[in-house]
Amino acid sequence: MPRIEETALPGVGRRFDFDAEYGKRVGVITHRDGKREVFVASREDPDACGQAIVLTSEEAKAVADMLGGSTVTRQVTTLTKEVKGLALDWITLEDGSPFQGRPLGATMLRTHTGASIVAIVRQEKAIPAPGPEETLLQGDVLVVVGTPSGVLRAGNFLNGKPAL
Repeated sequence: MPRIEETALPGVGRRFDFDAEYGKRVGVITHRDGKREVFVASREDPDACGQAIVLTSEEAKAVADMLGGSTVTRQVTTLTKEVKGLALDWITLEDGSPFQGRPLGATMLRTHTGASIVAIVRQEKAIPAPGPEETLLQGDVLVVVGTPSGVLRAGNFLNGKPAL
């Protein structure tokens, strides 16, 4: 598997690239505004871009799907299938949630449900391992891990619905 290098691009976003087997450097620049730029460059001078294609976030998702999805997604899916009793779900924080606008720590989610929030996806950007001070916003997609029943309870709890 190629080693992906990540480079911060101040004022622009982040660059991810790797050396492809057939002599080219392949990468993606993720702009702060959500735009994605796929490029091909020479190995000798990765800044001398030979060709670039700008994609909207929707087009980038389509290309990712065509290429088989994220390695991380595949690994998490495999893990949840291999570890008996482990569940993972993406829960959207709905309008009217009692935790909208409040810090993550205020939910005391693990205490109430036995499940944990391991990431937040906000406007197509991931916040991995969010701290208790991270404010929850309507529309946030919360990546929740726990037992199957704990994850189900977490979805109801976070959105102010009765426990099952």
